[in-house]
Amino acid sequence: MTRISRQQPEQITEAEVALYWDKNADLWTEQVRQNLDAFREHFNNPVFLQFIGDIKGKTALDAGCGEGHNTRIFARLGAKMTGIDISPKLIAHAREAEKREPLGIRYEVASFSDLSIFPDASFDLALSTMALMDSPSFEGAAREIYRVLKPGSDFFFSITHPCFVTPGFGWTAFQDDPNIKLTVSEYFSKKQWVESWRFSQLPKPEDVPEFVVPSFGRTLSDYINPLIKTGFTLKELSEPRPSAELCRQHPFLTKWRKTAAIFLHVHCRKE
Repeated sequence: MTRISRQQPEQITEAEVALYWDKNADLWTEQVRQNLDAFREHFNNPVFLQFIGDIKGKTALDAGCGEGHNTRIFARLGAKMTGIDISPKLIAHAREAEKREPLGIRYEVASFSDLSIFPDASFDLALSTMALMDSPSFEGAAREIYRVLKPGSDFFFSITHPCFVTPGFGWTAFQDDPNIKLTVSEYFSKKQWVESWRFSQLPKPEDVPEFVVPSFGRTLSDYINPLIKTGFTLKELSEPRPSAELCRQHPFLTKWRKTAAIFLHVHCRKE
């Protein structure tokens, strides 16, 4: 991700989040389906799939499925998938892909924090990849995902790491080793802002419009404590680090191997 600019509104509602992602939907779908999200393709997805393990035969919810890229991966691994997203346009793209290549996936327009279209204990697995940090109500999402899970079911999710990808993060370059120092600031800020950015490994980024995405400042405890208070048992945290071999193949990952974790993976369970 390459940040371009930032605006800071007073408050961002879920309805506004949906509008922003509707505006992003066509470009997002085009670029994700061209595998231009390099962090996802080469690093985050492979390590997250290892993290969640075998999901064959599970009845699973993908919370914040977007245009369905990862939902289709989960379905090919043998899970019976339902995907929800707050953006009607992204869900339309997901349904169109399901028509082209049927995998038995159900897609619905819904918010993480209002899953009232599903009764209690509807799923025996919940997954969410790089979506929950873009919601104005993580607490509401935790409560609703807990409600729709059956007892004994697992919830796995990935987010940008809140300790390092803060509202004030940036890179400090040095002459002999560019981009080696990460600046972290405003960690405790609860601000909400709208950010413009592009995928960082685009061939000609200057020719491509930016995504405009709402963001919400949260600390690590802002994610973990609502899970515990809701009733989840925390099973495992993972802060994946690119291997030396992966960095040789994809040098853009080297600065994250040397400095900090860009992603946080969380596994919890409804006992």
